[in-house]
Amino acid sequence: MKKKTQLFLELWQEARTRFSNLLPHLTEEDLKKKLPPSANSIGFLIRHIGDVELLFAKNVFGGKEVKVIAKTVIAQKDTGEWTNLTELKQYVDHSFRTLKSIIEKQEDVDWETTITTKEFGVKTKAEAFGRIVSHTTHHSGQMAIILKYGV
Repeated sequence: MKKKTQLFLELWQEARTRFSNLLPHLTEEDLKKKLPPSANSIGFLIRHIGDVELLFAKNVFGGKEVKVIAKTVIAQKDTGEWTNLTELKQYVDHSFRTLKSIIEKQEDVDWETTITTKEFGVKTKAEAFGRIVSHTTHHSGQMAIILKYGV
């Protein structure tokens, strides 16, 4: 029988394929695409997913060693600077590996631990984890629509 941590890890990794499967097909030109009237480009959304994964590793799972400057969260809008595909792919690879590493350190009892954040209040780690899963898939869906219909 698998432990909770292994099951949660598998769930997150499978859900994240909605995002990771888009990355190999992107071009630098795609990064600037938006779906008017939305201000968020594909490049911004990629960076935002990475920012939030690192914030989760640090703030939800207690990764004190995690360094993050969540530029997309700080700016709260697309500043137009997310145009380097190689850098963005490296950033989300780093955010994936960082979050995966800290998830793997969780014991079954940890998932029932209560945490408090200003973004979504008091939740168990398991409940909070639902946020990162849905956050990434939500923005991945936006990216897919922008790729199809955006300019």
